Parts: sequence; structure tokens; C-alpha cells
Amino acid sequence: MRIVLQRVLSANVRVDGNVIGKIGKGYVVFLGVGHEDAEADCDRLAQKLVKLRIFSDENDKINLSINDVGGEILVISQFTLYADCKKNRPGFTNAGKPDMAEKLYDYFLIKLKEHGQKVKSGSFGADMKVELINDGPFTLILE
Repeated sequence: MRIVLQRVLSANVRVDGNVIGKIGKGYVVFLGVGHEDAEADCDRLAQKLVKLRIFSDENDKINLSINDVGGEILVISQFTLYADCKKNRPGFTNAGKPDMAEKLYDYFLIKLKEHGQKVKSGSFGADMKVELINDGPFTLILE
């Protein structure tokens, strides 16, 4: 499982011109599922996201978690995180099959909510348009 995490001031995702998910301060999580991933990977990464301290405190130190700042999370499925770019045309054989990947995506959303997070999401497999205001910019890659 791979995550590209961006700390944002705000973000939204549109499908067919309609906003289906919108957040204020928090994280945009681009989530890729590999063919060998399992629920345990979702459990571990959901817990990691909740515990990460990447927001500034009153002394401008990176010391606060998403809970500390009352942040929200927008999760977007992103199979292209498993692209093999050895050739000019990316291959996606390392990405999880859609049925399995969608189940883990949904499970990941549930785990975040179980951790008390305010979660919005894109639409798995849809053509999405994501707008965000990156805060920092601050971007992390988690596996």
C-alpha cells in the first residue's frame, strides 16, 4: 500500500463537475493498493496517519497531529502510485485488481473513521478532478 500525503489548507474532489468531497485544513491522501496488500496494511497506515505530527504548534514547530488541529482527511484512490515507469508508457501490473483494491480502499476509510477522523472521499475508479491548496508545501510518501 502506498500513500502520497499532502498537508492542505483546503481541498475538494469533483466527479462529472459535481463536488463529492470537500475538506478544510487537513490531509489529502492519495491511496494506492498493490496486489499483495491486506487489511493489516490499512490498519497500520490509518493508525500512522492519525499519529503523525506534521502541523505547526504555537512555536512554529512541527509538533501537532491532525486531531490536535481538528483537521479533516480527503482520501482519493490512486492506482497510478504503482506505475512501473521503466519504459515510456507506464505499466500498472503491480497495482491491485480493482475488486480487491476497492475493498481495501473502503476498509481504509472505515478504519480512519473508527479512529475518530472526519473523512471525505473520492469515487473509486472514477475520473476525478482534485483541487487542493498545499500547506507548506508539505508532502510525504508512506508505505
